[in-house]
Amino acid sequence: MDALRPVGRTLLRDRAYETLRDAIVRGDLAPGSVVKDTELAERLGLSRAPVREALARLGDEGLVETKPQSYTRVTRLVSRVVRDAASVVRVMHELAARTAVPLLGPEGIRAMREANERFAAAVRAADVDAALRADDELHQVLVGASGNHAVAATVERYTPLIRRVERHLFGDADICVSAALHTLLIDACEAGDTEEAVRVTTEIWRALEELADEATEPRAAATGPTGPTGLATGPRTPASTTT
Repeated sequence: MDALRPVGRTLLRDRAYETLRDAIVRGDLAPGSVVKDTELAERLGLSRAPVREALARLGDEGLVETKPQSYTRVTRLVSRVVRDAASVVRVMHELAARTAVPLLGPEGIRAMREANERFAAAVRAADVDAALRADDELHQVLVGASGNHAVAATVERYTPLIRRVERHLFGDADICVSAALHTLLIDACEAGDTEEAVRVTTEIWRALEELADEATEPRAAATGPTGPTGLATGPRTPASTTT
C-alpha cells in the first residue's frame, strides 16, 4: 500500500495535461509560442509540479519542444510529423475495425449512426468542436469494441497531432471526411463485412494523411514569454478530446 501514489497528485497532473493538450489542439496556445510552467500554473490554479509533468508528457507526444536552459514552446505544424502520426493512427483504426466488426451488435451500430448524424450537423454548422467530437465518438465505438488497449492508447497519443491540422484548415474545401464515407463504414459494419469496413477505414485515414501536406509552419509567436489566451483559470473538470 505504501507504494501507491497519492490520488490527488495524479488527478492534478492529468487535469493539467488535458487542459494544455486541448489548448494546443484548439490553437489557443499557438504553434511556436513560448510557454512557462510558472505562468501556466498560475493560469490553471495549480502548482508547478503537475504542470511540469504535463509539459513533459506533451513533449513525448510531439506537442511541445524544450531546449534545456532556454525555452519550452509549442511545436509548429510540420507536414512530415503530421503524416507520420496519421499513418500510425490509420493502421490502428484498421486493426480496430478488423477486430471489432464481428463483435459489434445493434447498440454499437446505433451509436455510430447517431454520432454520424451529429457530425454531419456540425459540419453544416461549421462547428469544428462538435464535428471533431462526434467524429471521435464514431470511431471510438470500433476502438472500444476491439478491446485492444494498445490500439486505444496509440490512437489517443497521436490523434491530437492530426486534430491540430484539421482545426487549422477547418472551413477549407473538402478537408473534413464526409458523412457519406462514414455511412459506408457503418453500413459495412452492420452487414458484418469486415474487409469492406477496413477498406473504408483506410480511405478515411488516407485522406487525413494527405491533409498533412496542407500543413504549414505558421509564423511563430513572439519570442518572449507568452501566456495562454484560452485557458480556464482555477481547477476544472478534465476535458474530453476527439476523423
